[in-house]
Amino acid sequence: MPLHASLPRFLALILALALTTPATARIEPAPDRQAGDGPFEQLILRGGILVDGTGAPPVGPVDIVIENDRIRRIVTLGAPGLPIAAADRPELSEGGRELDVSGHYILPGLVDLHGHIGGAAQGTPAEYVYKLWLGHGITTVRDPGSFNGLDWTLSEAKRSAAGEIAAPKLVPYVAFGMGRDEPITSPEQARRWVREVAERGAKGVKFFGARPDILLAAIDECREQGIGSAMHHAQMDVARADVLDTARAGLTTMEHWYGLPEAMFHDRTLQHYPADYNYADEQHRFAEAGRLWAQAAGPGDPEWDAVRDELIELGFTLNPTLTIYEANRDFMAARTAEWHADYTLPSLWDFFAPDRNAHGSYWFAWTTADEIAWRDNFRRWMSFLNDYKNHGGRVTVGSDSGYIYKLYGFGTIEELMLLQEAGFHPLEVLRAATLHGAETLGLDDETGSIEVGKRADLLVVDANPLADWQVLLGTGAIRVTEDNRTVRAGGVKWTVRDGIVFDAAALRAEVRAMVAEAWQAAGRSLEQPGTGD
Repeated sequence: MPLHASLPRFLALILALALTTPATARIEPAPDRQAGDGPFEQLILRGGILVDGTGAPPVGPVDIVIENDRIRRIVTLGAPGLPIAAADRPELSEGGRELDVSGHYILPGLVDLHGHIGGAAQGTPAEYVYKLWLGHGITTVRDPGSFNGLDWTLSEAKRSAAGEIAAPKLVPYVAFGMGRDEPITSPEQARRWVREVAERGAKGVKFFGARPDILLAAIDECREQGIGSAMHHAQMDVARADVLDTARAGLTTMEHWYGLPEAMFHDRTLQHYPADYNYADEQHRFAEAGRLWAQAAGPGDPEWDAVRDELIELGFTLNPTLTIYEANRDFMAARTAEWHADYTLPSLWDFFAPDRNAHGSYWFAWTTADEIAWRDNFRRWMSFLNDYKNHGGRVTVGSDSGYIYKLYGFGTIEELMLLQEAGFHPLEVLRAATLHGAETLGLDDETGSIEVGKRADLLVVDANPLADWQVLLGTGAIRVTEDNRTVRAGGVKWTVRDGIVFDAAALRAEVRAMVAEAWQAAGRSLEQPGTGD
């Protein structure tokens, strides 16, 4: 979630829901898998253009041979546009299947390092979220926090790994302190809690803040246990531990960007909050967050360079989730995105709407000045991301959808566009969204690139995403033909996860039907905030 409250309020709003209320308050697990074919003893993708995710440029046509869930051969078939010699092509075995992907682009399945599996507050069932993810070519998702409960998320992860549900691979992190009736008040309690969740199967811990001795002990214990760690440096605690403090303790990734500008202050020690600021007022929180980067050192400043270089030396990963803040710089564009009408459930639409009691629904008087401040915030933030990448740092892709008018799947693709806006070459964007995400999770020997020996996790689209990431959106990209007809190009055609082939368009159609039925049952249609009776 973006800009979480400090732990007491956050626990009251989210963790208590996840762990101290009846199980019926959580979303339903996904139903048994009905969609998807395979894995097959042999599957050959014929004639596609390969972009393998390592940073290498496209090459094709190629045939890709998949056996069960593994890539066994990649065969380049001469020059594009020329007839392919039949003798050069891998032979289809008896009982094998082939898929003609001539002229299509084949990319690694996307890795989203910040994907919440819906929630009771949003009214978003797991099936809805998973199908939107798979429908956009997302094959691996880290759930930071497991807010439906760790056991629930672990169960879904195991079912997905076994091919029992239509879902990406799920990597469950757990929010620090979940499952305890009492707060953690000592470093030893923190270490014991980390050991317990690691034994239960959590792949990492998501932090928001705590007393420094407790926080740093817990981060160090994650390192001792060989599990990951991620942190949203919440504003109520960042004054005592910024990103340098946590990275030095062994934190492996940071979410969003809070804690990074604070590490680059040199004419102050605290963010300069207005006198009437109140963190419990979410408009205050988000409006002032948009003025934070302007208070930090800028590009070329020794403080900027020192922080950048130390984080890179520590092997630290940035997971920025630019997309979740887009509404802050253009509120109208985010809430009127064309996909809401067909893909946003009424319960989720209501959750997005301005509401003083809801998280991320802070549009009480969002002004032109707020949007201008956030546009400047984005420019400075993007400059750091691009500079970090250019000096060898790892930047990854995360969406945090389900809040602030961001929709599952769509938000992940928008994150690719934003990294390109930040200065990343499209091939660097793709690597951030695939191989670098897999490396962060310690899964790069299995997924994250299309290479012989790795699992068959990939997406297929009939247009060139390196030329325009919009072709990966479920709504496709607008094009005008030579005879002046307006059409849609793209939309992921197939998503392959562990060798199981999903018809991505069919999954998106199922979501549209689910959404249409929900609006019909509600007896209303989607309306912009403030326009109804």
